[in-house]
Amino acid sequence: MKDADVAERMHTAALVEPRGELRRDRRPRRREAAKIEADAQKAKTLAARIRWHAARDEARSGSYLPKGGEPGPAQLRTPGRLKLPKHQDTTATLSGHYPFLAKAGLGSAGVFVGQDLYSGGSFVYDPWVLYQRGLITAPNVVLAGIVGSGKSSLAKSLYTRSLPFDRRVYVPGDPKGEHTAVAEAVGGKAIILGHGLRNRLNPLDEGHRAASVSDVEWSAQLAARRRDLIGALAETVLDRPLSPLEHTAIDLALADAVRSAEVPILPMVVDRILSPNPEDDEGRLAADGRLVGHALSLDPPVELRL
Repeated sequence: MKDADVAERMHTAALVEPRGELRRDRRPRRREAAKIEADAQKAKTLAARIRWHAARDEARSGSYLPKGGEPGPAQLRTPGRLKLPKHQDTTATLSGHYPFLAKAGLGSAGVFVGQDLYSGGSFVYDPWVLYQRGLITAPNVVLAGIVGSGKSSLAKSLYTRSLPFDRRVYVPGDPKGEHTAVAEAVGGKAIILGHGLRNRLNPLDEGHRAASVSDVEWSAQLAARRRDLIGALAETVLDRPLSPLEHTAIDLALADAVRSAEVPILPMVVDRILSPNPEDDEGRLAADGRLVGHALSLDPPVELRL
């Protein structure tokens, strides 16, 4: 017997045999057992074949439409492939083909803006709430659109309806004057700045001080910030870099103005640049700082603390 035949065959052995059975009796008994097993397998195969023939006859006796459909007019299709011209349109027009589609929205927490165009429900938007929920990465908003599309109305609706949610609103500029009336209507204040007006912003104001900053560090930061700001203003007006002597005149005038006033303003620095302290002046400060002093000269201000 080949090795392949041995590997594919399954060998069995009788666990219970008659005691003292002879070989001549064992062989006939095994042949009878094999015959019984073969007859059972044949009967099983025959039953499966009968079921298969019955299913095939049932399938052949049924009537089904052909793959190409019924012939003639009942086919309900053209002989060739259907071809339609391409069509392009806006979403406002094409949305009529799918009238039952609607977005899930952003939730109910936040500021009511208006009615959703597709679902008909309320549209609520609050960038801080959405940022906390992780739906957006930053609470920044950009309003874009053509003239008259409602950008200003949307902006004013957003910030006025945010006030009951303890949001503080600052409008850095109002060139058209449309936000001033809104601010006054909700109890706010409009700060009007411009040429010839009495209101001024004090560029030398201390501003906000962090609680972790010491007095020494705060004095150094404040002096450096004021010095850089005055120098930048002078260079902008003169349209040239300042010389070292002009920087010295600004530093001495600023230090003297800080010593003489708790909150210095720019005209104090200008006066000390044009008329320096005799103790600090060596005869050249007035001449060296003359152009800087005239460049920084402004109308008498009314200090406005924010």
